[in-house]
Amino acid sequence: MAGIYLHIPFCRSRCIYCGFYSTTKMEKRQQYVNALCREWQLRQQELKEPLNTIYLGGGTPSLLTPTQLQQIFNALPSAASEVTIECNPDDVTPEFAETLSLLPINRVSMGAQTFNDQRLKFLHRRHTSEQVTNAVKLLRKTGIHNISIDLMYGFPDETLEDWLCDIEAALTLDVEHISAYCLMVEEGTPLYRMRTNPCDEETERQMYEQLIDKVTQAGYEHYEISNFAKPRFRSQHNSCYWHDVPYIGLGAAAHSFDQKSRSWNISDINQYIQSIEQGIIPCEQELLDDDTRYNDRITVALRTKEGLDLTTLDNHFRHYCIKEAQTFLNDGLLQLQDNQLALTRKGLFVSDMVMSGLMYV
Repeated sequence: MAGIYLHIPFCRSRCIYCGFYSTTKMEKRQQYVNALCREWQLRQQELKEPLNTIYLGGGTPSLLTPTQLQQIFNALPSAASEVTIECNPDDVTPEFAETLSLLPINRVSMGAQTFNDQRLKFLHRRHTSEQVTNAVKLLRKTGIHNISIDLMYGFPDETLEDWLCDIEAALTLDVEHISAYCLMVEEGTPLYRMRTNPCDEETERQMYEQLIDKVTQAGYEHYEISNFAKPRFRSQHNSCYWHDVPYIGLGAAAHSFDQKSRSWNISDINQYIQSIEQGIIPCEQELLDDDTRYNDRITVALRTKEGLDLTTLDNHFRHYCIKEAQTFLNDGLLQLQDNQLALTRKGLFVSDMVMSGLMYV
């Protein structure tokens, strides 16, 4: 099983919190799509396992034209069982929905972020809360039965009551998947330069607890630290990342992984296009030694509900992991059952600290 990720970096405007590579050079779209298809031609021999997922992320993939989207899917294999496109709610027009119906896309991920229009303006999002609702309705009519929405919490001055309103608005939409992330102030973003202070850590913790309670009570499975799904609607593509499944990343700034190495393309659309046109993949590669592979397993497997299967580690790392985990087991942050080491409910909010404590250094 393997996946393909395509990074579509175009945005009409940049959100103040976003640290992903993006560009507003919309005039580059066709050149970029041509380069994506060419990169796949150069790399398709790397696909050693049956293809399971395709994911168009960004940026804003919904800014590509119908012809450009069709060009991409004409170039890619057609055997994937889950094909996802990220989109902005305001891009989901009847015309866009009709385009989706003509493509192999069967899953849509939308960045709702919040249902408070003032906070959407603060984030420099282009859509309104009403457009999220309308987009879901339109996608349903088109035949999309696997919809995910992203939520964000921890805004400056946000209260628990404010966050509860967002959760309840999301649940009202009855989508199949919900992802929720705490607002992070990343260096280099406009939000960082604004010197804005998010809400305090204790309020963030209470918001996270509130999220888990409300969403799981509504019938969603909390299968990863930030992700909730109705039965049988886990994100197959993102699960690749958490379970060591190989994937190929196409496009500027895209990452790839094959268990022996990881690589990443240059984060510059002009250099990316120029290099691909010359038949050269502009990437850097890192060969993974045993220590790095162990540390990677810690940081991805422990994000999941199932946790880390200790039997997949060799004796040296298994003994090391159990030894380092003992303090967290005693403190109730980790649990160990049938060789599965997993975060407890108490440990979820401090997962970064727990994972750091298990690293091999």
